[in-house]
Amino acid sequence: MTARPIAVVGASAAGLAAAEALRRGGWRGPLTLIGDEPHLPYDRPPLSKQLLHGAWEPDRLLLRTAEQLAPLDLDLRLGTRATGLDVATRTLTLDGGVGVPPLEQGREWGRLACAGVIIATGVAARTLPGADRIAGVHTLRTLDEALALRGELAHGGAPGSGGAAAGEGGGGRRLVIVGNGVLGCEAAAVARELGHDVTLVGIEATPMAAAVGTEVGELLAEEHRARGVRLRTGAVEGFETAPADPAGTGDPRVTAVRLANGGAGRGGGARLPADLVLLAIGSRPAVEWLADPALDTIDGLRCDAYCAAAPGIYAAGDVARWDHPVHGRPLRFEHRMNATEQGMAAARNLLAELAATDPAATGAGDGAPAQERRPFAPVPYFWSDQYGLKLQAYGLTAGADRVETTVLDRAERRALALYGRDGRAVGVLAAGIPPRQLRALRAVVATPLPWEEARERIGAATAAG
Repeated sequence: MTARPIAVVGASAAGLAAAEALRRGGWRGPLTLIGDEPHLPYDRPPLSKQLLHGAWEPDRLLLRTAEQLAPLDLDLRLGTRATGLDVATRTLTLDGGVGVPPLEQGREWGRLACAGVIIATGVAARTLPGADRIAGVHTLRTLDEALALRGELAHGGAPGSGGAAAGEGGGGRRLVIVGNGVLGCEAAAVARELGHDVTLVGIEATPMAAAVGTEVGELLAEEHRARGVRLRTGAVEGFETAPADPAGTGDPRVTAVRLANGGAGRGGGARLPADLVLLAIGSRPAVEWLADPALDTIDGLRCDAYCAAAPGIYAAGDVARWDHPVHGRPLRFEHRMNATEQGMAAARNLLAELAATDPAATGAGDGAPAQERRPFAPVPYFWSDQYGLKLQAYGLTAGADRVETTVLDRAERRALALYGRDGRAVGVLAAGIPPRQLRALRAVVATPLPWEEARERIGAATAAG
């Protein structure tokens, strides 16, 4: 009888890190990596920066080439969606794709019984009703989506306009970005650097306020305005469109975005002319395929401190909401570094669980020390590049009940912010801070400190730089 595989669902940074950690950890059995996109695992942060800009081509985003993946001896199933998981039997239901085997040993085609499962399906872009039937309206979460937007930005003026759009330089397009969070701000910076006319719309008046606070957000707003981005506040009420071509075939093409209640900000009015629209209104964890009642899928897949959602079922990356042992509450991070670290942690803990029942399959029968599950307790880290400005943050910045921001140089957008919750410092953010100082700041929030103690240590760390 063929040994059951470990299946990693999600050919993502988290999924690849898990697969590699499983092999390093001694897993000798079959190892299946499942991805719903047809591409080899690739890095996502450059989608809204280097790839959208045109500085990088898709092959530069690959996390591993086919040759580099070969030693892992993967059953690699790309273009394959997982559509269900029976928790009790650890059986996946799969839909189509390259590498799905035919009937084998009497098993039903499209079903995969597993020794263990690691779920790393990430998140999907949120959209607006009807947007998928309007040409020129984009989301930006996958390689194909980024390439589609890049291609349209490269085409110059509005289709059928007989010339360039209203952007500066004569060759730009009118791009309206709906959503002024991290993704929207990064895309706005790239589009302006490419010479396009950009309007950035958000429900909140300050860009990235939910992630970094109002004062740091205001510094970002100043930088975007200085670069020519128009900032608007309001909710989208709908889109105006025109026929895609004189014959009226194909999807209608966007011509404007309408804001509810007239919107606010510079320029006034409720109608924003647009050749292109990017919807950057957030994401939702990709858990809709997990219908087994044994799993909690509210705001991601709920896991314990070991990243386990159920016996033999683990999760990693953007999709996982787990009990952070330091912060004492369930957290979910959409951060690149967390994806890799959690993928490795989930693999290690799954192997430790399986070793109790099958030591040989996990390498535990070779005299290696017994593995033990360990809680996953990272210091969260994220960064954002916009124009020449680099933001870097450690710890928790969102959801703070206290924020103290020190603007070191307003013209250079150099700033330092400390974030607190329940009387303790839990996060720190720096813009334009030297690397030596930044490393010292990480240590301040690795374990939440009383607010005043953290303030003193922050002051000492910056003074020593």
